[in-house]
Amino acid sequence: MVLIESNESDDEITVKEEPNQSPYFSSQPETTTATESKLVAGDDSDGFETASEREVSDNEEEDEIEQIQQSDKPENKDDESKQKKAMEDANEAKLEGNKLFGNGVYEEALLKYELALQFAQEVLESEELRSICYSNRAICYLKLGIYAEAIEECTKAIELNPSYTKAFVRRAEAHEKLEHFEEALTDLKTILELDPSNDQTRKGIRRLEPLAAEKREKMKEEAIAKLKEMGNSILGRFGMSVDNFKAVKDPNTGSYSFSFQN
Repeated sequence: MVLIESNESDDEITVKEEPNQSPYFSSQPETTTATESKLVAGDDSDGFETASEREVSDNEEEDEIEQIQQSDKPENKDDESKQKKAMEDANEAKLEGNKLFGNGVYEEALLKYELALQFAQEVLESEELRSICYSNRAICYLKLGIYAEAIEECTKAIELNPSYTKAFVRRAEAHEKLEHFEEALTDLKTILELDPSNDQTRKGIRRLEPLAAEKREKMKEEAIAKLKEMGNSILGRFGMSVDNFKAVKDPNTGSYSFSFQN
């Protein structure tokens, strides 16, 4: 297990409200009318509005009126109401999942997080909530010992939030359980990039590096054994075997060279 502790499940996500408008800016964007432009530039019209200027001004007013009318359309208000309700339902389902997780009922917690994801899909800006639900599903799978599924859920969370440290921690743990030491190291190194002061991650990297090196060496030996078996099946037709060939490992590169001997 990767020795990196984190909260078992994430707390409730509150819907962030838009920050108050700065007092140094007006609530509407500043625009310069055609008449004002001509006055500043000292145009020959001396500030009197020409027919073309009146047309531009009228068009601007019509655009503003149209925008106001569109914002007041019933379908827009209905859509906003649906979005708000979907986010509330998603948060409620997620909280229920957290309670079930806390009680150790992981299978049912998985279903609640899935329900939260279904609600959140109806909300345009729900990446943060969805990434948390995926990550929480991952830790449920970790608790159940279903590590491949845990990796899958963490990957989905990271796709939505590439700087989600907790998802990297959980994916690294699942990789280590499956003895995917190289992949676990990659995730831990990413965590260290996101949080250079994380000493626990450094310890995890130092612990996993020899395990990864040992597995690489084992894989090489297995590959060589398979090559020997294949070679014997071919050379045996000519009264030879791979034992007639001496393998010498290069200590610098780790590669092997072969020479024939009677």
